Amino acid sequence: MKAFRFGLLPRILTAILLGILCGLFFPQSLVRVFSTFNSIFSNLLGFFIPIIILGLVTPAIADIGNGAGKLLLVTVAIAYIDTIFSGCLSYATSVSVFPKLIENGTAIDVADMTSGAEPYFSIAIPPLMDVMTALILSFTLGLGIAFFNSPNLKNIATEFKDIVVKAIETVIIPLLPIYIFGIFLNMTHTGQAVRILKVFIAIIGVIFLLHIFLLVLQYCIAGAIAKKNPFKLLGTMMPAYFTALGTSSSAATIPVTLNQTLKNGVREEIAGFSIPLCATIHLSGSTLKITACAVALMLMQGMPFDFGMFLGFILMLGIMMVAAPGVPGGAIMAALGILSSMLGFGQEEQALMIALYITMDNFGTACNVTGDGAIAIVLDKLFPKQNAA
Repeated sequence: MKAFRFGLLPRILTAILLGILCGLFFPQSLVRVFSTFNSIFSNLLGFFIPIIILGLVTPAIADIGNGAGKLLLVTVAIAYIDTIFSGCLSYATSVSVFPKLIENGTAIDVADMTSGAEPYFSIAIPPLMDVMTALILSFTLGLGIAFFNSPNLKNIATEFKDIVVKAIETVIIPLLPIYIFGIFLNMTHTGQAVRILKVFIAIIGVIFLLHIFLLVLQYCIAGAIAKKNPFKLLGTMMPAYFTALGTSSSAATIPVTLNQTLKNGVREEIAGFSIPLCATIHLSGSTLKITACAVALMLMQGMPFDFGMFLGFILMLGIMMVAAPGVPGGAIMAALGILSSMLGFGQEEQALMIALYITMDNFGTACNVTGDGAIAIVLDKLFPKQNAA
């Protein structure tokens, strides 16, 4: 019999609940044990962030650059524009709605709140490079590999990516629930957890409604371009939506997404090209979630921000998302670097971002893959059979 798998989302939710429960009766000495673990793990995570960027972004940029043709360029442009639009939509909605959900008394200092019990000791693990250095190096190497079509460098980049993915799967992801447990243990110990959870639940509800609105809008645009009923098109894609909801994997959902896209009348050559590609480069749902969660945490802490700051963040996030597919928690892992460098998020804020993001991971993936079908419909109309290449 196949062994039962206790997935990442159940583990994170269990860690949150146990952290709140144990925080009610754990003695200070035991809380300090988990504070010590969190201190070491957060330093380890800070060390890994530039390596994650370098290992995941480099081959992703190289893969896109190796493609050729007008169809590729148009697909990438549409996917990127839609991803950026979803981020801006999320920002506009968040700054309009979240201040009403986050009461004045909810403003907190996450660093103070999560450090109620001091660690027994800490181990400094300085990163090899800062985040922006890793980003620029990744773009340079990725574009260079694509331009010179170097198989040797491509193989090295791919093998390095395999090492990074393995490190995420065997080190970061397994330890992440313990880290989240320690965060909420400290939060409960300082008397803040219940108040924060109430805000989190309201935020999750708003983000879910935003996902639905985004999908309806995407298919209304696609339906208008293709002169087809948008709600019928969206209804046909529902098997892909629910498959992604169950698997939380864009890659695993590709066969279903492809099949339903063909049922919407998209030609096989267009669907066969665009669906696998968009599973890699089109992550509008993930961008929407990350933007909304970031705005919420900044509002909760009274951190200053404006649209200019978030526009730069969203533009960079749209590029970083190409590194996300196929990696557990890939979107939020890829975003940690720019959350730190562009929005000023510390280790505690990053931990709360991870917890909040993963609780909605399935819905973001479902939004991503269902939106891929809308892009395929637009491409089928823009590239008639005689011009498709």
